[in-house]
Amino acid sequence: MAYTQWYKEMAVYQIWPRSFCDGNGDGIGDLWGVLEKLDYIKSLNVDAIWFSPLYPSPNADYGYDIADYKSIHPDFGDLELFRRVLEEAHKRGLKVFMDLVVNHSSDEHPWFRESRSAKDSPYHDYYYWRPGRKGPLGKRLPPNNWTSLFEGGAWEYDSNLDEYYLHLFAKKQPDLNMSNPKVRAEVKDILRFWLDLGVDGFREDVITFTGKAPGLPNSYPKLPIANGMKYFSNRPEVYDYLREFRDEVLSGYDCFTVGESPLTTADIALRYVTEGENKVLDEMISFSHMEADCFMTDMIRRPFDLKKMKRAFSEWQYKLAGRGWNALYIENHDHARIISRYGSEEYPAESGKMLAAMYILQRGTPFIYQGQEIGMTNIRLPEIGMYKDVASHNNYRIFSKLLGKKKAMELLQYSSRENARTPVQWDSSANAGFSSTRPWFSVNPNYTAVNVAAQEADPGSLLNFYRSLLSYRKSSPLVLYGEYRELYPEDNSFYTYERSYQGKRLLVICHFSSVPHGFMAPADMELIKGRLLFSNYKTHSFNGNGFIARPWELRVYEL
Repeated sequence: MAYTQWYKEMAVYQIWPRSFCDGNGDGIGDLWGVLEKLDYIKSLNVDAIWFSPLYPSPNADYGYDIADYKSIHPDFGDLELFRRVLEEAHKRGLKVFMDLVVNHSSDEHPWFRESRSAKDSPYHDYYYWRPGRKGPLGKRLPPNNWTSLFEGGAWEYDSNLDEYYLHLFAKKQPDLNMSNPKVRAEVKDILRFWLDLGVDGFREDVITFTGKAPGLPNSYPKLPIANGMKYFSNRPEVYDYLREFRDEVLSGYDCFTVGESPLTTADIALRYVTEGENKVLDEMISFSHMEADCFMTDMIRRPFDLKKMKRAFSEWQYKLAGRGWNALYIENHDHARIISRYGSEEYPAESGKMLAAMYILQRGTPFIYQGQEIGMTNIRLPEIGMYKDVASHNNYRIFSKLLGKKKAMELLQYSSRENARTPVQWDSSANAGFSSTRPWFSVNPNYTAVNVAAQEADPGSLLNFYRSLLSYRKSSPLVLYGEYRELYPEDNSFYTYERSYQGKRLLVICHFSSVPHGFMAPADMELIKGRLLFSNYKTHSFNGNGFIARPWELRVYEL
């Protein structure tokens, strides 16, 4: 089957189901809530929904530890309800993507339970079971010195087998051994199950971790988090696995795939997404532009560096131009809220609109995360006991040892991904209209001011700005397919770029500061003759061929 290009023109809305909308009154978001909000989602002018995991899970990593790949968690509903959501989404022209999590499963998955039952179990090689090493004075040591991203060392000892299993994330997330053909056959069966049910594609979680170096060697110099990454990230085997999945399953369906890949460059991404017969993914989710205020991990904080962010966006725009297609995002379930990071809580509407245009008007498929469209912000919980996420507790444990508890708490309040997991703020009623009962997690106190209902009633709201912006993108070949060129890359206050297509040009001017700065357009771009398409202020003056930019000002001109 020939692949269509519909994914290039779509926009995607990500739902983290536990916090989206509670439809049955138990305090947990669910598919009943999604069904209730499908018309709202459609009104945003998006074309698809990506569901973070809906599968049965013990929730050690809130759904990313899967105990059954072919069912729905009872908290969210059941397969019959999912079919109804799928049918109603399709009636509204919305495609539906599932989260494919096959680097690891839950330790409560039947495969893992069987694998640890005996060394000669047919499932034992579904996972990485290895004997320990002998250390000084005969001390038992793990098979190698790798460390996990979530919970200390990457190996957990099983006394019944006298072996260790590998977990690159939480202890309850054992890594699947993708080099085993039987595991790959299981993955292909999972893909077919959901595609035959009618889903339209997959977001593939940390898919570039699925290949491990033969022999699982020690890694030096040793790092406290993710030590050994060079032996389990973007290994050559990953391409082969994805090639097999595409050739033997995905090529038989008109579907979409986007891979998630931490610490991946545009050059590495091109191995997977270069268009033509060798392509194995349609898009790759990049993290590099989200490192403008941190180092490697969101917890290691640095002052926001606009030039670093611009370099990251531009590198992917330039290198993938004419070769692959970008996945564009500024928020998801794994990052703190963007207004609290790259924007300004003092100017939430202005900075929120600027940030929206900044990334949505680039070339690629935009992803919008639930609550982003109304400008939800960080919650900053005061005590570690109020956090529920395994990654939050792991980061606090590590950084409190390094920097002390007070500093670790400050870093967590700023960077925790749980900032993005507070219940969506639907209105100003109790529990933010998310649920008729106490929600499973804390609601941001600002819900009385920041909510969907209030912004529905305001034509100038951030919500209605997102609608206008996404509508324009959908109808504009200039935005969809135009060339990208960054202007003034060394400027510390503005991110400015041009889009051009068939003689038309778009100039996007984004001011990243609460302090006014002067902006001057290039001589061949006469602003006063241009058509102002988008702005976040009601009045606009000029100073020659430029203007004095107000806090977080956005101007988008068609020239």
